Amino acid sequence: MTDTAGSAGARAAGGIGVVPYWELTFDADGDPDAGERDRLVAGAAQQRVTDLLVFAHGWNNDRSMATGLYGRFFAPFPAMVGAGVRLGYAGVIWPAMRFTDEPIPDFDPSAAPAPAPAPAGPPLLDDATLDALARTFPGRELTLRRIQQLLAERPAARSAFDEYARLVRELVSVRESSPAQQLAEDAGTGAPAMLTDDPLGVCEIFTAALEKAGQQELFGDGLKRMWNGAKEFLRQGAYYATKRRAGVVGQLGLGPALGKLVRSAPGTRIHLIGHSFGARLVSYALRGMPAGVTGVKSVTLLQGAFSHYAFAARLPHDPDHGGALNGVQQRVDGPMVACFSRHDSALGMLYPLASKLSGDSAGFLGLFDRWGAVGHDGIQAVDGVQRLVLGAAVPGSGCVSVDAASVVRDGPPPAGAHSDVCHRELAHVVLTAGRVIAR
Repeated sequence: MTDTAGSAGARAAGGIGVVPYWELTFDADGDPDAGERDRLVAGAAQQRVTDLLVFAHGWNNDRSMATGLYGRFFAPFPAMVGAGVRLGYAGVIWPAMRFTDEPIPDFDPSAAPAPAPAPAGPPLLDDATLDALARTFPGRELTLRRIQQLLAERPAARSAFDEYARLVRELVSVRESSPAQQLAEDAGTGAPAMLTDDPLGVCEIFTAALEKAGQQELFGDGLKRMWNGAKEFLRQGAYYATKRRAGVVGQLGLGPALGKLVRSAPGTRIHLIGHSFGARLVSYALRGMPAGVTGVKSVTLLQGAFSHYAFAARLPHDPDHGGALNGVQQRVDGPMVACFSRHDSALGMLYPLASKLSGDSAGFLGLFDRWGAVGHDGIQAVDGVQRLVLGAAVPGSGCVSVDAASVVRDGPPPAGAHSDVCHRELAHVVLTAGRVIAR
């Protein structure tokens, strides 16, 4: 069966609601679905797209959930641009699993019922999440079954926590020569403390963080209570592995694909959008673009789950070193915009705890200063970065942090508003940053 790039894009948009729409699928190593990539490259030129919006999802492994996010986020765009603008839409699909006991990400707060209080039950690893983990970490099924067993039994013994931590650390480990290992860091060097420090102490810290984030009805007392933190340790370990993968997919996958697109359709202006780890993915894509590529006209990071120092030339706590993405903002022929919200408790507490390195003395109160995420307090330690409130005019270049807390505000604990990103006001940020509509 033959197909044109244009009709393929139109048909793919059936569940999206906007046209033309294409998908770009990558595996864990950043290898693309070549057919999808080539249809996008040819279709953007064929359909005379003036501005292409490329969106990368975050903590989400289900294609239907990712396309649901894209459909909701892109919905207001067609009515917001005028004559002479021909928008195109692309959704990046990449393997980023989620725990099935989390609320569905990127929900519509106005339509979502208020969450019921969690029952006081053990921190079990359900079979659906175990299956998702097995797909994410192939060949580790026996390890995962033992992790599931320990969470179900909750032994009140330090040795059990030692075994559990060893299993989690083995689960998320990669060989030293792996691209994932090389692309794991945004600021600082080495594995995070949760992968090296005393296992019981790590579980205690995560248990306290769940309480501080408003998680209700934690199960048990004494050592049994620490298994609540052990479940979070597993979740954050999987987050860490997904964070590494985002860098791989961005730098080795999306970056080169953007190079092909610019060469084929040099008149198309590209606007990158990323949510959560997808924000890290599109940022690393800038580093992976071929030399001389200048087609990216704006980048918008929605609740970015990576270091707020990633773009810094000098780290405040280590001035001899810069962030891993130092200078990549210069590859954008326009602004690099980070939307952040204080209501995002996933990034305000759990992300810094999972990112801090062994030996760091930061306590709870100052934790996010060093290990904070760009989606919690914006881009930090970059000369000339501007801080704006939502609705203010976005400048035409440089790094910009936009306080989006007025709309990014709803969501249950422990993640808070991390996935509350489908708002017309954020669509307006994307379009004004890219100079697609007037400020």
